[in-house]
Order: sequence, then C-alpha cells, then structure tokens
Amino acid sequence: MIHIGNIIKKKFDEQGLSASWLAKQLCCDRTNIYSIFKRESIDTMLLTKISEILKHDFFKYYSEDINIQD
Repeated sequence: MIHIGNIIKKKFDEQGLSASWLAKQLCCDRTNIYSIFKRESIDTMLLTKISEILKHDFFKYYSEDINIQD
C-alpha cells in the first residue's frame, strides 16, 4: 500500500518549493499543504491538480501498486 502524502512531499522537496507557494497554486491555506503530506489517500481531483502543478504523474504509483490476476 502506498502513502501518497509521503510521495507528494518527496517530489515537492526535490523541486525546492515552499508550502506557501503550493498553497497559493491550490487556492488553500498553507496548513492544508502539511495535511496533504500526512494523507495515506487523497481525492482524485486534488491529486490531478497536484500532478499538474508539480508536473508529475502521481497516479502511476497507484497503477504500480495494483496486482491484477487473470
């Protein structure tokens, strides 16, 4: 099982961005950004916005985690 908040935080840190900057992009309060980093799961619309803003496909981690058997 993945922890999407940890993955978002890692990519966020790699880009050297500030929580204030990301909050402005998402039209939310800075404290909400820290809440996102703690989440094990996330709404797909929010994840889509974060993927676009950080220019990274966070959905691929879910695809990789799925074990489908015929």
